Amino acid sequence: MISNIYLQNFKAFPEIEIAPARLNIFTGINGMGKSTFLQSLLLLRQSYLQNTLCDKGLLLNGEYLEIGKGKDAYSMYATDENLIIFEIEWDEDIKLISEFLYKADFDLLPKKRLSDDKRIFQQALFTHRFQYLNAERISPKTFFPTSAYQVEQNHSLGIHGEFTIHFIAKKQREMICIKELAHPKARSLALLTQIDAWMGEISPSVRVTSFLYDEFEISRLSYKFEVGNEFTDDIKPTNVGFGLTYALPIVTAVLSAHPGDLLIIENPESHLHPQGQARLGKMFALAAENGVQLFIETHSDHVLNGIRVAAKQKDISPENVGIFFFERDPDEHLTEIIQPILDENGRLDKKPKGFFDEWSNQLDELLK
Repeated sequence: MISNIYLQNFKAFPEIEIAPARLNIFTGINGMGKSTFLQSLLLLRQSYLQNTLCDKGLLLNGEYLEIGKGKDAYSMYATDENLIIFEIEWDEDIKLISEFLYKADFDLLPKKRLSDDKRIFQQALFTHRFQYLNAERISPKTFFPTSAYQVEQNHSLGIHGEFTIHFIAKKQREMICIKELAHPKARSLALLTQIDAWMGEISPSVRVTSFLYDEFEISRLSYKFEVGNEFTDDIKPTNVGFGLTYALPIVTAVLSAHPGDLLIIENPESHLHPQGQARLGKMFALAAENGVQLFIETHSDHVLNGIRVAAKQKDISPENVGIFFFERDPDEHLTEIIQPILDENGRLDKKPKGFFDEWSNQLDELLK
């Protein structure tokens, strides 16, 4: 599990450091550097998987990210020599120190220094025990792409969740590993049964159907709804609420996770009713309490409140939650991180200006 992240001279951060928890909430007004911080992890993984990290350097454009060139990655307020530095620490005294030379017009920044501890590349960030779900996920459609390599070898849903339907079709009868994630209304621990139960928190009585057409290399998704003792006919995703299909990769990623896995999820709240957002917060808390490390970028107070309620209900220990509020100095393009602390009653020790306060701000205007 990642225990410390240090960045130097990377985009909005001339120098920044945080100590992540199991469940990490990144929030703040748009353009404050939340995505940038997560990009440091994604760049390292991208470079490793493309076989450039160890021998050549940092690959700025690839499967996960399209940063551009060195001048797009280097901080305009760089404080040291022409280097971009990422340092990642894990439990058990494992540390990656990586330094890359700044070259303004290069899209692969040459390696200057890289730790040679082989245990580094056995960590979830560099293995198949990793999921990244981009803010731009699959939209509703009837058929979806398949990939035996991504699903069966990499255990991946795709960065947009595009292989989720294939994944469910292949693994729907497998038992979820973390029994504490089992929904109380589910009849078994089978992945599809659990997906149905948790998706029911977003849209009541929904059932997910996935089918794989190997010969055509496509998979099909449909929904049906329980009505009394019967079910509706199959309904195409394009005829059901947008949020269901958008949330399906998130629910699948969490339920299929194992202790020690690493999940990075952007904007899980997209297209969801507040109730569904809060339920995702509870799901994240249960997964984190049982050994999964999550980095969640969100603008949703409902996701946060779902986590706060989970802390009060003892579903997660407060010390396993890290809340990071990104804000910028108005006079400089520099980001600072404020960390409100959560207690066992779900309360926060501070709420800086801009931290999920817009509801109160608008209410104050209405009461004038």
